[in-house]
Amino acid sequence: MLQLYGQQVKVSLAKPRTPEDRNFIALSRRRCQLLQLVSQESNRLRQCMDSQAKTFVQEMLKTLKTQLKTVDSAIEKCLESQAKTNPKIEVIRSVPGVGVVMTSTLIAELPELGSLSRGKIAKLVGVAPMIKQSGKSEGKRRARGGRGTVRRVLYMAALVATKKNAVINKFYIKLLSQGKPKKLALVACMLKLLTMLNDMVRHQTKWEEKKKSVAGSTVSNRPAPARVLDKV
Repeated sequence: MLQLYGQQVKVSLAKPRTPEDRNFIALSRRRCQLLQLVSQESNRLRQCMDSQAKTFVQEMLKTLKTQLKTVDSAIEKCLESQAKTNPKIEVIRSVPGVGVVMTSTLIAELPELGSLSRGKIAKLVGVAPMIKQSGKSEGKRRARGGRGTVRRVLYMAALVATKKNAVINKFYIKLLSQGKPKKLALVACMLKLLTMLNDMVRHQTKWEEKKKSVAGSTVSNRPAPARVLDKV
């Protein structure tokens, strides 16, 4: 069975990670862990009634937040260092609404960015509308699955982009004016932002160089047909 699988399934090998890459990934994941711990301790602090226990929780929160600042500083230094040899970083950072967290997450957790088609990269992250089908019944298309770490950061980046990125802002307002719910419109913005970044990284084109063609809303760079967006 294994031999048959190897003969019939086309496998693409991932690029080996360097020690610097592994260090950067470890820092990025540690940041996610710290955010989860801060959230948990904050919840405990709100529910805690004992003054002594509150003090212990507050001390832990202070330690976690201090370490978070240290990790953030280390991530920024790694980004600056890698930017000298990795052109992806400057391309990603050139997009309004995309900051250090989004850039570091894409570099660490989505190395396929720029090498896959828009459909495949959307499925990989979990922002592609997928059909929910059982027998003859077919439910609404929903965006689900994929890499949760990337999707959560992409959500925040898209939220910022609806205010700071002229192209995403125009697209978001257009969807709202068409009567689309805010959550659906935001998911569509996530998809548009991701596919824009994927296209820019593939062609090594920074935002200012790509801005006019993106703002033109040509068929080739639209995030999805209207009939699909209605069912995200």
